Amino acid sequence: MRPNKLRELLKSNKPTLSTHIHTTWPSVVEAIGHTGLYDYVEFVGEYGPFDLHDLDNLARAADIYNMSMQLKVDQEPRGFLAQRAIGSGFHSILFADCRSAADVQECVRIVRAETPEDGGTYGVATRRFTYMGYGGTKEYVQALRDIVVAIMIEKPTPVATPATATSVWRTAVRRRPAPNRRRMGANRIALRKPPVRALSAVPPSTARTEAIRSSPMPVSTPGRGSAVRVPSAA
Repeated sequence: MRPNKLRELLKSNKPTLSTHIHTTWPSVVEAIGHTGLYDYVEFVGEYGPFDLHDLDNLARAADIYNMSMQLKVDQEPRGFLAQRAIGSGFHSILFADCRSAADVQECVRIVRAETPEDGGTYGVATRRFTYMGYGGTKEYVQALRDIVVAIMIEKPTPVATPATATSVWRTAVRRRPAPNRRRMGANRIALRKPPVRALSAVPPSTARTEAIRSSPMPVSTPGRGSAVRVPSAA
């Protein structure tokens, strides 16, 4: 099975660089690969239409240039979308709309193997990333362990408040399985923070900056071709 480049970089404690797209045209991924600058590409599936064939094709394009693919999934059906993306060859899943430590744990279970050791819900499936095998081998289980789990913290709940965000994250990390990365949805949090101001009066860059400054956590905010690695606890 194909090595997970993103996981390898994290294990080596090296920084990673990414950009994100919401087009399903695989040639865009190839163009990104031609630069030789990026370690992975985030496909923000939450923002546009796509089908299962698109996931296969995007992963194939990334394979050519030894890049990993990450899918940002909607709140629902996150389980179905995440598992099909992994089956297509994606190496990371970014889960949006997490509101509690329990939500975070469920997201991690979605991508981990359904074994007593891993406690996940991903069973044996003959999908693209297993070719030409059926799945269920030791290599198959390890590939699922290597999937990088990223979590969006962006809702007006205790998870997103400065006073409790760090403790909720640590609670999730102490349990097994544990997530690997967290990301603050700065714009969404800023729009929900009182006092409410007219959107036209809040430049996006200002909203993002204010929300990031209010967070006590290391924050990853990829966009415009940049990404900050958050150390893994798993």
